[in-house]
Amino acid sequence: MEFIADFHIHSKYSRATSKDMDVKHLAQWAKLKGITLIGTGDFTHHLWLEELKNNLEDLGNGLFKYQDTYFILTSEISSIYSKKGRTYRIHNMIFSPSFKTTDKINYKLSQCGNLASDGRPILGLDAADLARIIFDIDENCVLVPGHIWTPWFSLFGSMSGFDRIEDCFEDQTPKIFALETGLSSDPAMNWRLSCLDRFTLISNSDSHSPSKIGREANVFDCELDYKTIREVLKAKDKKRFLYTIEFFPEEGKYHFDGHRNCDVRLSPKETKQHVGVCPKCGKPVTVGVMNRVEQLADRPEGYKPSNAISFKNLIPFEEIIAEAKGVAPTSVSVERDYHSLVAKFGTEFDILLRASEEELHKGLPSRIAEGVIRVRKGKVKINPGFDGEYGKIAIFNESDKPREGEKQLSMF
Repeated sequence: MEFIADFHIHSKYSRATSKDMDVKHLAQWAKLKGITLIGTGDFTHHLWLEELKNNLEDLGNGLFKYQDTYFILTSEISSIYSKKGRTYRIHNMIFSPSFKTTDKINYKLSQCGNLASDGRPILGLDAADLARIIFDIDENCVLVPGHIWTPWFSLFGSMSGFDRIEDCFEDQTPKIFALETGLSSDPAMNWRLSCLDRFTLISNSDSHSPSKIGREANVFDCELDYKTIREVLKAKDKKRFLYTIEFFPEEGKYHFDGHRNCDVRLSPKETKQHVGVCPKCGKPVTVGVMNRVEQLADRPEGYKPSNAISFKNLIPFEEIIAEAKGVAPTSVSVERDYHSLVAKFGTEFDILLRASEEELHKGLPSRIAEGVIRVRKGKVKINPGFDGEYGKIAIFNESDKPREGEKQLSMF
């Protein structure tokens, strides 16, 4: 069966997350979005794990269920440690096939640090040692380096990472077969590194609130069970892993270089011209994902490996509605229109991915329909994100923006 999966989220027990990041609200929003399978996130936190055990039905195949939504046990570990005289900050996702395995993981990791401090615990644990612990407990676990290009906390981060995956995971490297690209990069950027060809690239929301789940996701056509999903990822099976759903990477918070406090945004070329320092304050800029990919790439832009899994760049429907109306995505009118329109089509992904142009024009206000179609065709303009600041997207040109007063009118 074809289904959409978002493996990387956080619970209400992680810092800076919504109080609604619980099983009930996650299931409600998964249904709205059209997501069949969602990661639990944060299984290392004792209170969240207790909620999961009390609320999820164990299907006996490595997956769990709440009402119509399937769950897979996942968590993220932040490792901050020194290696060969340098400090590294790496985030890794863990997939567990059972509560039994999860309990063993938590017991072992609790000896390395305080798991109760945060839903995403910070441990002084070498990433290679983390991998050894996980795979020694259960070889059916999956370890996925998270958002691998983010400057401050990732495998290849410009401020905190490695140049080679083997330097990070040492003898455990062969056991790792999937990488998470993160919001600020898409698969095409990763295709420029031949050393990544053997890895399956996955995309997830890393959501801190229910409405953000699925902003990046994965589309499969396979059996809904843990073992099969693991096999598909390990084999990089193009017949069963159809494509990933991506942000436009420029919208991510770390696509370009710069200084947020100085409001300085720089392309890699401009950073080079300024010798890596901020032209306002004179301090080193935060080097973003595009620049870091450029540093490590051994292929030109546009190269596509023969075994590459395809992807589709999308913008969340709430943002399209907001852009069409000329109001903020958080406005009451956007929320009202979102729920009304999604109810007509079934799910958000039915609108963004599946409905024909004719169906869009028939079922949506004309500007919103046009916005969805433009996004599908990649006809958007983006001022790239930098140093923790999301990029700004423009679907419509200034000439076809809503006139003053129109934004107050109903779209219906």
